[in-house]
Amino acid sequence: HVINQLLAGLSEKLTYHSIYHTLDVLEQCQRIAGEEGIADEHELYLLKTAALYHDTGFLHTYKGHEEAGYKLAMQFLPAYGFSGQDLKKIGGMILATQLPQTPRNKMEEIICDADLDYLGRPDFFSIAQLLYVEMKEKNLVNTQNEWNRMQVKFIKEHRYFTHSNQQARDPRKKRHCEILESDLLKRKD
Repeated sequence: HVINQLLAGLSEKLTYHSIYHTLDVLEQCQRIAGEEGIADEHELYLLKTAALYHDTGFLHTYKGHEEAGYKLAMQFLPAYGFSGQDLKKIGGMILATQLPQTPRNKMEEIICDADLDYLGRPDFFSIAQLLYVEMKEKNLVNTQNEWNRMQVKFIKEHRYFTHSNQQARDPRKKRHCEILESDLLKRKD
């Protein structure tokens, strides 16, 4: 249901916050949960549901999309048999992805790390370019230099919460920051 809603309703101008990002977050949630030893099938089901809903708010708004996604989840998920406790957990995971991220438990840590997993991956620069195009379209950034400065600041302030992502992603994330800083020294606005 949610994938069909995203496919039908997301703007093509969302070059980063697309169905591909949602599916990537879903995949990374599953990977990180496995590496963190989460084996409870019901907890994994809730995590995967939160991953699918975490950016559905983009169907209606750009700013405050997490809160809008939370409301959509609370509106639609009861029809699928989710209990009040399940909804509370899913809602907590969705809202934890708001920046700055503030996870309060392991499942929220996992979805937060999955949401920004790309920062420490080999495909960082191609994914970051998609976000740059999206933010430029929204008039949230003007130049590549301005974008690079924003990324350096963001990466330096970001931290992974799970041990597995700290080990797997932090070294490459640090290297990406160094490359961006070096590029800033070479460029002029």
